[in-house]
Amino acid sequence: MANESGYLNDYLEHLTHIKKFSPHTIKAYRQDIQQFQDYFEENGLAVDKHTIRDYISVIFLRTRNKATISRKIYALKSFYSYLMKHGKLAKNPFDAVSSPKNEKKLPEILTENEMLAFLDKLPEESFLQVRNKAVFEFLYATGLRISELVNLRIPDINFTEDMARVLGKGKKERIVPFNEHAKTILLNYLERARLQFKKPIDYIFLNAWGRKITERAIEQILHKSFMEMMESNKSVYPHLFRHSFATHLLQRGANLRVIQELLGHESLSTTEKYTNLNYSDLLNVYKKFHPRSG
Repeated sequence: MANESGYLNDYLEHLTHIKKFSPHTIKAYRQDIQQFQDYFEENGLAVDKHTIRDYISVIFLRTRNKATISRKIYALKSFYSYLMKHGKLAKNPFDAVSSPKNEKKLPEILTENEMLAFLDKLPEESFLQVRNKAVFEFLYATGLRISELVNLRIPDINFTEDMARVLGKGKKERIVPFNEHAKTILLNYLERARLQFKKPIDYIFLNAWGRKITERAIEQILHKSFMEMMESNKSVYPHLFRHSFATHLLQRGANLRVIQELLGHESLSTTEKYTNLNYSDLLNVYKKFHPRSG
């Protein structure tokens, strides 16, 4: 990457004097290529088709603009073609990378403003209202799958460290932090639940009869609550909170490797070769970038 960085000025001179590109286009190309080089250097990554696709995913979620992504890919592909033609590279790593197709849908999300406005408007008077607020705040605080949330038990939560132990897909365990805001609401709910049912609690999120709440029930409550609180017919579902959680962290500058760890994804295997992440790092990054941790 260091050698490639040194050829950027040569390439831009080529665009200026040989290709006769406009100053505006050259400025955009410089920013696109520099952004790419900075990302790979800061994260210690080798440039290959897998890490390139991971990088594009980050930019995709931050900008949510397919035209911008297409321009960046074209600029980088052209730069690496230039390096090949001048004998600096054996092959172009962007040959296996294509621009986003028009019909490909981005994951739906709620904006930060929409998410925080909805959560802040949720009432906290009855036991069920307190439970609902705890459910939605915890979903957004952790990015959990709805199946992971409903199966949380009391021993899975460490209130001292603000960490939850989660059993994800394939029975793989991971540790996920949560913020003080969600913690306060969750503790309030658990106290109300103990008073409501007058018995020890096993599963954290319960229905009106003291049994584990179902995924379907949460889906229905969320749809109804969003429609009432926001006066909106927007289709809102629990997994939207997971998409929003990841996107908001990325938009605020969190590393994709951290997002992978928080979500429990097995992808980005190439990135794992170059980055070591411990739970202290994970918690520090989470506290820095989650909208509720400010």
